[in-house]
Amino acid sequence: MLHTLVILVEDKPGVLNRVASLFRRRAYNIESLTVGHTDIEGISRMTVTVEGDDHHIERLTWYLYKLVNVIQVEDLTNQRMVSRDLALIKVSTASEKRAEIFQMVEVFRARVIDVTSTSLIIEITGDGAKIDGFVDVLKPLGIVEMVRTGAVAMERGSESLVNAEGLLEVESA
Repeated sequence: MLHTLVILVEDKPGVLNRVASLFRRRAYNIESLTVGHTDIEGISRMTVTVEGDDHHIERLTWYLYKLVNVIQVEDLTNQRMVSRDLALIKVSTASEKRAEIFQMVEVFRARVIDVTSTSLIIEITGDGAKIDGFVDVLKPLGIVEMVRTGAVAMERGSESLVNAEGLLEVESA
C-alpha cells in the first residue's frame, strides 16, 4: 500500500540527506519526495510517498524519530487529506493539432504557460491519477519533455500538523 508521510524537520544542512539515507538503509523505495519551507522559521516540511504495509511504516516512523533533526512524523494515508502533484509538459505542436491540445487542456483544467511556433508548455496540478491520465492523452501527440513534482499533502480540517512540543524543541535548540 502506498503511504503518504509528512515529516517536519529542522531546516538545517544535511537533514534531507539523513532522511533519504535512512530510507535507503532500511530498503524502502521512495516513490516521491517533496521538501519546502513552512510558515514557521527554521522548520521544513517533507512529503514522502513510500510503499509498505502498516507495520513497516510504523517501524519506519520510529526510525525517523530517532534522527536528531526530525520534529514530527505523520502518516496521512488513512486521514482525510488533500494531495496534489504538479507537472510541466512540453508538447510538440503542429498547427493543425493545437486546437485539439487546447481542448484537452481545458477538459483537464490545466493551463498553457508558454507558447512558441513549434511547442506548448502545459502546467497541470491534481492527484497522481489525473496527471497520469493527461499524460496518456498527450503521448500520441508528441511529448517532448516532462517534469513532475512529488505529492504535497495536508490533512483536512482546521488543526495544524505542527505540535507545540515540536516547536519548543526547535526554538530551544
